[in-house]
Amino acid sequence: MELVKKKIHMDRISGRAGTQTVLEEDVNISDNKPDASHLLNSKGEIIMEEIRAGENTVNLRGRLIVSILYLTDMEASCASMETVIPFEEKVNMDGVNNGDTILADSAIEDLTVGLINSRKLSVQAVVSIDLEMEEHMEQDAAVDIYHDEPVEYRKRVFPVVQLVLQKKDIFRLKEEMELSGNLPNVFQTIWHHITFDHVEFKALEEKISVQGEMKAFFLYEGEGDNDRTLWYENTVPFSGIIECHGCRENMIPDISYDLGQCNVEVRQDFDGEERVFCVEPVLDLDIHLYEEENLEVLSDIYGVDKEIEALTTEVQLKSLLLNGGGKCKIAEHAKIQNAEMPMYQLIHSEGDIQIDEQSIVENGIAITGSLQVTTLYLCGSGSKSIYSTKNRIPFQYVIEADNVMPTSIFRLHYSIEQLTVTMLDNDELDIKAALQFKAVVFAVQKSNLITDIKVEQLDINKLSELPGMVICIAGPGDTLWDIGKRYYVPIAQLKEVNELTSEEISAGDKILVVKGSL
Repeated sequence: MELVKKKIHMDRISGRAGTQTVLEEDVNISDNKPDASHLLNSKGEIIMEEIRAGENTVNLRGRLIVSILYLTDMEASCASMETVIPFEEKVNMDGVNNGDTILADSAIEDLTVGLINSRKLSVQAVVSIDLEMEEHMEQDAAVDIYHDEPVEYRKRVFPVVQLVLQKKDIFRLKEEMELSGNLPNVFQTIWHHITFDHVEFKALEEKISVQGEMKAFFLYEGEGDNDRTLWYENTVPFSGIIECHGCRENMIPDISYDLGQCNVEVRQDFDGEERVFCVEPVLDLDIHLYEEENLEVLSDIYGVDKEIEALTTEVQLKSLLLNGGGKCKIAEHAKIQNAEMPMYQLIHSEGDIQIDEQSIVENGIAITGSLQVTTLYLCGSGSKSIYSTKNRIPFQYVIEADNVMPTSIFRLHYSIEQLTVTMLDNDELDIKAALQFKAVVFAVQKSNLITDIKVEQLDINKLSELPGMVICIAGPGDTLWDIGKRYYVPIAQLKEVNELTSEEISAGDKILVVKGSL
């Protein structure tokens, strides 16, 4: 007698921890850069260089890269600079050991850049890092049984989601965007901002398809007599393929991405003029691929002429509740920060989503946060210099997910699908945005799976106490299986003796039990 087993591949988060640190540094503007008179914009990027698990601790090492756009002391001219702030942290995390897989999700909670004087800036950032210990496990489950002796068994079906593949990968892009005819040639690039929208991943045979849109904005210094600060922006669709061994069509992709390295160069057009922006970004991917299956496993077993005990193991099985999401629309009228610098013309707007809280509520996932919108504009007074204003708009949204429970687990992905900023007056903006939220939500249930059996000879004394023939009156909740197991009688024999066409019985039914073969 031998069990037929199948391996169930599972992943789970077995530990969580987090830290928040403040990074501060005074930065001198390099000698080859002009003096600063006003700060326009800043953006930060966290690069995690090492995530190393130790005994109940996780050692982190990384760097914060801060890019700063500022107005120079020259008329209507902009410049930019970059500074790097390294950091190291040790985070306590119970249950972690050397070699464990640790996932890190970092975010810049706040980034403040101040102007100390025309040659020195102050940079302060609040960085939060959330850690999760991810475990990959294989669990044997009995799905059938080989037997020569008479044995009774039954099965049940679990809808489960198994982890098929988890890996890190990259997706490279190369896009060229040529200036429109009315814009001067590029002398040098001052600032760029690259974002991605409508990014979709789809599992195919041995590969993953990627498609979306790349939005690019450039500030640049014009060539020759047009050496003032100019701007250009464009949106281009993209698509591509990531080779992925083991991937199959209709798998559930749970893929997050971050913009990694991004090279921006100015190249010549066919006429030999510097008019083409070449953008080569790299998306860093964290790939999880899941597969749904109705897993049929043995749920109980008993012997007719042997004592058979089913040995079980408690496991947590995941099933898919939701792979989708929705949109949150935002609309607000907002004043500019400095009314003394009125708007003459809008140049560019960009947004950044800050998530303050995400939690499971009744029939959904509640998200609370804010959208920070930074707008560059031409000032309507004096020399028409470039200025900026920032507005923070709070939002609340619930992703509907039926049957979600407090024990459910989920991964949240979000992006700005659309951002439109228009000028109502020289000091007021109309801001409209559509935020896209997606979630993969899993139900988690504890189940006892048969993983082995123990076979022994029947206890003669116990067997002698059982009657050779008896009429059993079914009690509430009793099944034909319960009666057969109690008296070591095959189900088929009970059905035949009692002229039953199914195994369904009701409380009060009289079931004739005859021990031994008919």
